[in-house]
Amino acid sequence: MNLKINQTDRIPKKVCAIHDLSCIGRCALTVVIPILSQLGAQVIPLPTALLSSHTGGYTGFSFLELTDEMEKIRRHWHSMDTLFDSVYSGFLGDEKQIEFVLDFAHYCRKKNNSLFFADPVMGDDGIKYQTYTDEMCMLTRQIAKEADIITPNLTEACILLNIPYREHFPDNEIKDMLISLSNSGKTSVVITGIGNGENTIGARYFDRETGAFGNHSTKKLDVSYPGTGDAFSSVVLGALLRGRNLGEAVFSAVSYVYSAVELTHRLGTPIREGILLESVSISDI
Repeated sequence: MNLKINQTDRIPKKVCAIHDLSCIGRCALTVVIPILSQLGAQVIPLPTALLSSHTGGYTGFSFLELTDEMEKIRRHWHSMDTLFDSVYSGFLGDEKQIEFVLDFAHYCRKKNNSLFFADPVMGDDGIKYQTYTDEMCMLTRQIAKEADIITPNLTEACILLNIPYREHFPDNEIKDMLISLSNSGKTSVVITGIGNGENTIGARYFDRETGAFGNHSTKKLDVSYPGTGDAFSSVVLGALLRGRNLGEAVFSAVSYVYSAVELTHRLGTPIREGILLESVSISDI
């Protein structure tokens, strides 16, 4: 059997991925690592928690919170003067982990001008996750202000702005939300889970580099899988690190997630196992 080697002349960008590690069910680090690796980045994981499976559709799972270990890892990295091109944060378990991310991202930005990419994972479908306290939401709002780019879904955008959730917002209100979340134009914002008409799903965005607003969407499929938000954000970050602009990165992410969801649904894969990311190529980004 011939093995095709994908060679590039790029030195891989280093990404510190601060997410949980759920062993069964494709989400968080088990999605982030392969997608960013496909896009040519070296992923250095900093796990926030270790779970035997993710919590959506599985019962009896084990859970080990890693807050204390995260600090030990950081001290070791600092002793080696480890530098990152990007800090990428996702699901965080408590107030201490949120404060850790803020401190760590500030340190990395000061040392290497690292891109701070934050997916403020707090809820979905209008419901805040049970683990998220009011204090955690307040600290996550600080992450949103400090980050270079954020990728909230519509629920999380409402939480960040402290406004009531609705399934549908008119275009002018979505634009106002993007402006409010942009921190006076300092932060690029991508709000996911928003369509462009009936039976569509995609994302709206504001690009701090150009001041432009835009959107990309695809046909909405009548199924929802865990880990699609992680996949979307990972494709966006990977594309940006390859020199794409935000509009191109969002288009690639929307297209990738649609292809993965369509294939996974067509093959009848159990929903709780997540999308078949192993079978969908993103080599054209």
